[in-house]
Amino acid sequence: MTPLKIRQADINDLEFITTIESTCFPAAEAAERDSILARLTVYPKGFFIAEIDKHIIGFINGACTNGPTIEDKYFESMDNHLDSGKHLMVFGLDVHPGHQHKGYARQLMNHFIDFARAEEKAAILLTCKEHLVHYYESFGYLNEGQSASSHGGAIWYDMKLSL
Repeated sequence: MTPLKIRQADINDLEFITTIESTCFPAAEAAERDSILARLTVYPKGFFIAEIDKHIIGFINGACTNGPTIEDKYFESMDNHLDSGKHLMVFGLDVHPGHQHKGYARQLMNHFIDFARAEEKAAILLTCKEHLVHYYESFGYLNEGQSASSHGGAIWYDMKLSL
């Protein structure tokens, strides 16, 4: 496996991030450029890039809340982000299809978990589709059942990793 560098994202990464997001998710689910820009500017320390040979191949990002689950409103606006929130939410874990199934997503998630611990968060929350429940359970996330979220018209499952 080619060595992966994980670093904090910055505004110069916006176009690459937007392209990867639109490649990894259906249009109804993918975050739009303005939404990604808001995430980069409101909570940049919770946005990480994965690079191979200085080429961006993926990222993970989120925001904070005191709520017990991710609600659709969090995907729609960073106005709901709470820096002091005890839970870190995962909005997206994206790896370009040409680099998938090589362990890079796992490295990004482990980095995010380490970041959450360093920030002294109580838990990490995410939503995923049914076929990914087992994958996230491999990190220690617990499946809390079908989510109330209907983001992008899909069925999601609430996952929680207590730290």
